[in-house]
Amino acid sequence: MLDKRYAESLRVKFTQGQIFAYPTEAVFGLGCDPDNESAVMALLKLKQRDIAKGLILVANDYQQLLPYVEDKAIPERNKQEIFTSWPGPNTWLLPAKLTAPIWVTGGSELIAVRVSAHPLVKELCELFQKPMISTSANVSGLPAAMSTNEVVEQFASQVTIIEGELGGASNPSMIRHGISGQVIRGS
Repeated sequence: MLDKRYAESLRVKFTQGQIFAYPTEAVFGLGCDPDNESAVMALLKLKQRDIAKGLILVANDYQQLLPYVEDKAIPERNKQEIFTSWPGPNTWLLPAKLTAPIWVTGGSELIAVRVSAHPLVKELCELFQKPMISTSANVSGLPAAMSTNEVVEQFASQVTIIEGELGGASNPSMIRHGISGQVIRGS
């Protein structure tokens, strides 16, 4: 659990557009406020990642994702499988609301979302009262950071590192299409 004073400083940095490196279920992630275009663009620049690839939103619960996901467009028959896979390392491509930021969706009609089981990720999303961007902490094409030292090697002081333990998963989250069920990235 985060110290109250430290948590408040993180909340302020989040609202100011700071990029964070934090432990997830399998690797260190990079994240920021998904509604802050300049923060997301800075994160994409750090990673050397094309905006068209889109980014994942990670949340404490499904309710936090509703401002970004067009819930009514998800077939009822698919919802049970999606919801029972959470919390956990399962990312779903779901219909995006028309108001979902293009810098998150990459211009797609779908948005990648996950409800995390990692205690620190859940605490951060609760602290920020919204989901955050979650992408592996690495320059595109390099291995994902597995420790704070590896984050520092790739990004030095360009990100705020939040200390913590990885969640024990051996691979990044599985990505599945929420309508067809197709596996986009295996576990």
